[in-house]
Amino acid sequence: MSEKEDLAKQKAEAAARAKAVALARKQAKAEAAEKPEVDIDIAKQKAAAAAKAKAAAEKPEGEMDIAKQKAAAAAKAKAAALAKKQAKAAAEKPEGEMDIAKQKAAAAAKAKAAALAKKQAKEAAEKPEGEMDIAKQKAAAAAKAKAAALARKQAKEEAGEKPEGEIDAVKQKAAAAAKAKAAALARKQAKEEAGEKPEGEIDAAKQKAAAAAKAKAAAAAKAKAAAAAKNRTAAQESEEADTPSEISPNQSKLDQIVSAIESHVGQGALLENYINRLSKDVPTLVANPDTYFSIAKFLRYDEQFDFSYLSELHGTDFESHMEIYVHLHSFKMNQSVALKVKLDRDTPVIPSLVPLWSGANWPECEAYDLLGINFYEHPDLKRILLGEDWKGYPLRKDYEPYDVEV
Repeated sequence: MSEKEDLAKQKAEAAARAKAVALARKQAKAEAAEKPEVDIDIAKQKAAAAAKAKAAAEKPEGEMDIAKQKAAAAAKAKAAALAKKQAKAAAEKPEGEMDIAKQKAAAAAKAKAAALAKKQAKEAAEKPEGEMDIAKQKAAAAAKAKAAALARKQAKEEAGEKPEGEIDAVKQKAAAAAKAKAAALARKQAKEEAGEKPEGEIDAAKQKAAAAAKAKAAAAAKAKAAAAAKNRTAAQESEEADTPSEISPNQSKLDQIVSAIESHVGQGALLENYINRLSKDVPTLVANPDTYFSIAKFLRYDEQFDFSYLSELHGTDFESHMEIYVHLHSFKMNQSVALKVKLDRDTPVIPSLVPLWSGANWPECEAYDLLGINFYEHPDLKRILLGEDWKGYPLRKDYEPYDVEV
């Protein structure tokens, strides 16, 4: 075959290939116009695969590699063009429109939250006052319970990790925090209630609070007095247990005085007698209220004893009874003696010693002023420290101030 025939044959083959490619493109274009986007992509892929297969079948190996490289380069160029197009479309939106869109979204969220709050407020406003108070109390109780549960949980978690000393400190801190939180809540509720109540109700609330404060103070005073009485009893028992067995140097004088009183005043005139080890071994006489004045008169005027000086007189509230303590001294014997008498606490009445010792005047007025002990036959019994209109007796264990704020 001649060179011209070969050239003509190659031209005919190239024309046939070009025609086949054009026909394939035309068919693919027609199918793409009729099919949806997904089918179009599949058809494109199929057409591309068919074209590649056909081209691969017709081309020698060297040309196939070049075709693959061209196809890969074309695909890359197409992807880059698509990315540029999308970026350009996004860049065409001005910044103001994007900000406006964000603002619209935020405004919509705010409007939704405000509508929900209005709805809840409307539902709360429709409830009567009693139900609202109950709801508040329930909410407060729930908050307290939640806080307590959280505190317990935290304390438990911390207790599992901390040594004993740190656990105690944590418990104390948690307790203090809980108290502070409860006190703050109580103050807040009181403030809210005070803001909602009229003036008359506020005054009534103040009176109730004052009454509660008085009751609390009275309870505390009683508890304190009971503890003091218990301590005194324990001290007396301890004193009796610690009393030395050796005889006091004043025991003989006490025996002498007791014997003389029983002889002149009568048996049973003294309820008790002892040596007070805590007060320099002073002989102490406990008189019967009915014989108190007679014993004092005997000690004052008996020539053998002659207790002419009254150095001290005071009263004491022991809760179970009142007591008068009188300290006398005899210059003739160079000896002191204590005279005591127990009185009924509800009606503490005893004869005055002013007719025997003028120095008993002011001490008896003081005991009357501060303890309410009545000394009958006193020449001028009156209050000397407090005013006559003062209410109560400040040295009584159950005394409550008239004005709780003082």
